[in-house]
Amino acid sequence: MKKRSLEIHIDGASEGNPGKSGIGVVISEDGEVINNISKYIGETTNNVAEYMALIFALQEALIIRASEVIVKTDSQLLCNQINKSFKVKSGNLKALFEQAQHMISGFDGFKIVHIPREQNKGADKLATKAIREQAKVTARH
Repeated sequence: MKKRSLEIHIDGASEGNPGKSGIGVVISEDGEVINNISKYIGETTNNVAEYMALIFALQEALIIRASEVIVKTDSQLLCNQINKSFKVKSGNLKALFEQAQHMISGFDGFKIVHIPREQNKGADKLATKAIREQAKVTARH
């Protein structure tokens, strides 16, 4: 069976901190985008949104049976916590950190790298789009 390697860009957005939040995930294989995720996740902080983006990305990668994953994020905090260079002090992030670490153990290879915001436009657009679409739904009701 061919090893599947994915490159995944993730972003969490929050309007206000906490505020209405969304996640964006762009999954690529061999340079081709194979899946986009744009999801409204309710009212939370930007750091929780970043973690939720990672968790959705990891779930998707496990579902499609990827063996190796490179995650690219513009969140230095998330990157440093997942790489264990920073301690997770916030109680609401601890459980998300543990869940992410557990899912990461399901891959043969995993790497998370920090990238500049400009290199994360696709995931950023999807996260913002989720918040905008939720605002439209809320305005109609």
